Amino acid sequence: EKLEKKMSETFFYNHEDIYSWPFVTEESGIPINLLTLKHSFGYDCTRSVNLLLMDSQTLMYIAGNQVVLLDLKTKSQSYLRSSSGGGIGFITAHPTKQYFVVGEKGKKPNLIIYDYPSLRPYRILRGSGTEEAYVFGDFNDAGTLLASVGSSPDYMLTIWDWKQEKVVLRSKAFSQDVYKVTFSVDNEEQLTTSGAGHINACKLCHIAKKLNLLTIYTFSCKYLYVAIDLMLSRKEATNVISGTEWGNLLLWEGGLIKVELCRAGRKPCHSGPVSQLVLDEGELVTVGRDGFIRVWNFETIDAADAVDDTGLLEVEPMNELHVGRNVSLSFMSKVNDCGQPVWYAQDNNGAIWKLDLTFSNMTRDPECLYTFHSGRIEAMSVSPVTYLMATTALDRSVRIYDFISNSQLSEIKFKQGGTALMWAPTVVNPKGGLIAVGFEDGVVRIIEVYDPKGLPILAGQTNTENAEMNLKQAFKPHATAVTALAYERNGDVLATGSKDKTVFFFAVEDEYKPIGFICVPGPVQALQWSPPSHVKSTLLILCENGFALQVPAPLLEEQDTVSTYQIKNLPTQYFHFYSIKSRIKVKNSSLEEEIALREKKRHEKEKAKLEWIKQQQEMGKEIEEEEPEEEPLPPLY
Repeated sequence: EKLEKKMSETFFYNHEDIYSWPFVTEESGIPINLLTLKHSFGYDCTRSVNLLLMDSQTLMYIAGNQVVLLDLKTKSQSYLRSSSGGGIGFITAHPTKQYFVVGEKGKKPNLIIYDYPSLRPYRILRGSGTEEAYVFGDFNDAGTLLASVGSSPDYMLTIWDWKQEKVVLRSKAFSQDVYKVTFSVDNEEQLTTSGAGHINACKLCHIAKKLNLLTIYTFSCKYLYVAIDLMLSRKEATNVISGTEWGNLLLWEGGLIKVELCRAGRKPCHSGPVSQLVLDEGELVTVGRDGFIRVWNFETIDAADAVDDTGLLEVEPMNELHVGRNVSLSFMSKVNDCGQPVWYAQDNNGAIWKLDLTFSNMTRDPECLYTFHSGRIEAMSVSPVTYLMATTALDRSVRIYDFISNSQLSEIKFKQGGTALMWAPTVVNPKGGLIAVGFEDGVVRIIEVYDPKGLPILAGQTNTENAEMNLKQAFKPHATAVTALAYERNGDVLATGSKDKTVFFFAVEDEYKPIGFICVPGPVQALQWSPPSHVKSTLLILCENGFALQVPAPLLEEQDTVSTYQIKNLPTQYFHFYSIKSRIKVKNSSLEEEIALREKKRHEKEKAKLEWIKQQQEMGKEIEEEEPEEEPLPPLY
């Protein structure tokens, strides 16, 4: 047999050869390094797993197209950019923590294994594991094999000999969404995949000198939540425990639910979904979206059995920790710091927590290390006079950041999510201390930014560590979400736009006064006042359905608001942008005739086929229908 050449243990790739670079138009003169990443304020906390600890000092997570390496002691960040430029699906560590793997997104994406702490690319598993994105990966306990699972449309499970960059096995994991794949700790030939309402327990076996995947059991349940998390009987894939959306635990045996576990009084194990199960030093730890972490006796749960027809068994936890109010935990990971176990937890509501689960008299309280927006940021604006920026999101918060010191200075919460934000220009507030924020319920709030010590924080970079916010005024001009805000160039008028197809005008004074509103042909997408170079002050209104309107700034004294605030006589110019995609016609007449002829023949064949099938069925014959293959049409020019 021909000996295959093996990759050298000391071989590494070059960073510059694999990273995605900016696209620059040829001969444009724009340098490729025009923009560089200075700091990342974001954290995708809504991912089910987005927290990786390499050691007691380094925490990793995914932020867009970057893997962020956060030094917990110095608070500094370093970054790894994806090679595809299409985003990152998952990160996971080798059992030795000497390597970590980054599963990417894009067309036939790669899996890249990096050396730690040098961050040099060590191996590249090129795009044969999935079509569009990797969603999860796991090393076996020995660290010799890597299992990865892809997203739709293929849901492909791939086993890699990662050090040699070879595929050992490829198989379709399931026909629905797959979230996770894990090797058994005690039996490396056994692995489990899980996803939407299912658990697949599989075994690796050699048949005719080839590695094959044998499905042992498939556990199915309509309400199953993030199926596999722990193999109870780890020698054989017969017993599995899973969390549920309603907060209880399910113990499976032989593909069927053996017992459902709850607390005394039939209270659920958690008040909401169980997001993670961890076997730690012989104890079962459950992590819930209700902000609780509970510790259970593993032997009691392993031997659990139903005692009546309800199928429920009441079990009480040995210990529990309530992390905090408005905390929704999705994942946590343990690391040893100076010989002491420390847990770091991912909060779906936008935080990273440091936890002590020793449950002793010396146990430290939960510590919130970092806070972030939960979900996408809807709007952002920069201070006109200093190094501050404001952001808002549907998580109902407005935040102030100092982008020189790379720190969050202040946060204020409301009852509705923010959808639009604008920092008032200096003509409105010379100190730059006002922010206008629009919300999803149609409310607009004017917020003051100030220093509680009375220092002029907005006059320069100094003293920005004490920025705080205070609500100055609130009004509700719209019925639905506010989508745009714009101050007139002289600072006399504030215009607000909404999805309710209206634009409202306010006179800017110490207290904002309503002028009136106009109706527009579609939901408002953007507002823009004319620059000082224009003679008249006019507002450009852009709508989602392609309409662009221009109206002059209305005056407060000219409006009669006794019966209505609607402004009916405001001069309006408009233009409608039409999409021509649906109107494009093929001008090649011969091709049009070919299409029409084929369509006519297809209808005739279909009609004849239906008549023949009807005749055969009347004679009592069964018919197997086959889809006919059509000849491709000539290319379009």
